[in-house]
Amino acid sequence: MIHLISGARLPGSDSLVDAWIGDTGRITAVTPAGALDGRAGRDGRAGRDGRAVSAAETLRADGRVLTSGLWDEHVHLGQWAQQAGRPDFIDAASPAEALRLVETLLAPDATGRVPSELIGMRLRGGDWGGLTREQLDAVSGAAAVGTGGGTGAGTGGVPVVLVGLDLHGAWLNSAALARHGFAPDHGAHVVEDECFALVSELDRVTDAELDAAVATASRRAAALGVVGVVDFEIRWSADDWVRREAAGFSALRVESAVYPEQLDRAIARGLRTGSPIGESGLISIGPLKVITDGSLGTRTALCCEPYPDGDFGRQLVAPEELAELLARARRAGFSAAVHAIGDRANAQALDAFAATGIAGSIEHAQLLRSTDVARFAEVGVTASVQPAHLLDDVASMRAVWSDRAQRAFPLASLLASGAKVVFGSDAPVAPLDPWLAISAAVTRAASGLPAWVPEERLTVAQALACSMRGPLRPVAGGIADLVLLDRDPLAPAREGAPFRVPTVEATLIGGVPTHLSAAFS
Repeated sequence: MIHLISGARLPGSDSLVDAWIGDTGRITAVTPAGALDGRAGRDGRAGRDGRAVSAAETLRADGRVLTSGLWDEHVHLGQWAQQAGRPDFIDAASPAEALRLVETLLAPDATGRVPSELIGMRLRGGDWGGLTREQLDAVSGAAAVGTGGGTGAGTGGVPVVLVGLDLHGAWLNSAALARHGFAPDHGAHVVEDECFALVSELDRVTDAELDAAVATASRRAAALGVVGVVDFEIRWSADDWVRREAAGFSALRVESAVYPEQLDRAIARGLRTGSPIGESGLISIGPLKVITDGSLGTRTALCCEPYPDGDFGRQLVAPEELAELLARARRAGFSAAVHAIGDRANAQALDAFAATGIAGSIEHAQLLRSTDVARFAEVGVTASVQPAHLLDDVASMRAVWSDRAQRAFPLASLLASGAKVVFGSDAPVAPLDPWLAISAAVTRAASGLPAWVPEERLTVAQALACSMRGPLRPVAGGIADLVLLDRDPLAPAREGAPFRVPTVEATLIGGVPTHLSAAFS
């Protein structure tokens, strides 16, 4: 455990400070560098007698910038862990490009073998109408001929599953449809519940394999400065976290959500939001997650005005059912996290929060009526948003939401209204990288493109605050969930320069390092 971080700078300052950390994992003092003689004691009480802090308990910052650790407030950690190694189709801008990538990935290796199944991720199929069975069969059937790798051209050859960017839809060839139990006449496109079930099946591995993947993904997150996540894994994951905690998992703080079909099970076990899992103090039960509408990519986000085809999206939970569910959750001690993307879904979610008084968040809050922006603060609901989606969704929003797309991702307006706004990735929809979210919120522009609705851009300080549960400048009394950065993230703005993503040199949870760069080896 680290008890002293010496010679650090705080964001926006050139003065050096020492941060003292007590045995409880809290910051006990932040003092000018060198003001104490190293005998502050392990409890960090400045000026009192105590055992000197040893070199092994000291992290020499050497002018690096000390700030609070980052949280990803919306992640599907198991899915992200498994899918991070799968082929990424995000750059396929047309059916032809997607099909060429499938052909490339199915090309025989040096021994003439092809994959037994191709699972691609983050396909932008919703932007250009997706793919047909015939198209996918044409490029996958040929790959199987004579290779022993597939099921034969007559059934589409190698099974191919291309999961959409938002995880609410996927495109399958004939072989994949047959392998995964769909009817012979089913179309290539599966959406919503069918897609969720398919993704769960694709991710079915042994506990040991899953835990190993989660451990690797968590270490990578720690290397980006992440100290905690809210895990919205669809499967019942409380037992997974009991097992991982018992095995010594310590890379992240984790709040593990519960879904409506799991609520009875959680209540029967005496669980509620905040209930600890294990003895480490790092893992706990999170909110009740309720999905009330679909997604932009599948044109199923529930809207007040129709899509170009005349549809309004899908209402997955009726308003009265949502209110009853949230009221029950509140009585059982749960907070709520309600998935709402379309403006009608968001309005109904706000109504349910107001009617029940339950604490919690609206997850995504992507498209809002102007009159609903102020309601987040009025009702006391957190807007849990994923700014990186903004970069991916601009073309789709313009295509299907037309002028009302200007009301999407109103980040600055939400903050100005007094709402609490927090950032997440929704990984694997977007990478588990808080700096990507921060950059997106600050620039609202993909590389080389103009800012989209620039008046809704955030300052760097605002974006950092949305990514942290602790203060930008750590103070005495706070939990020592901290990061050391190679540069001050606020400096470019002061100099009128573009935001530059800093390098994370160290990450600590409760004073215990979870990541140290080579500079500290």
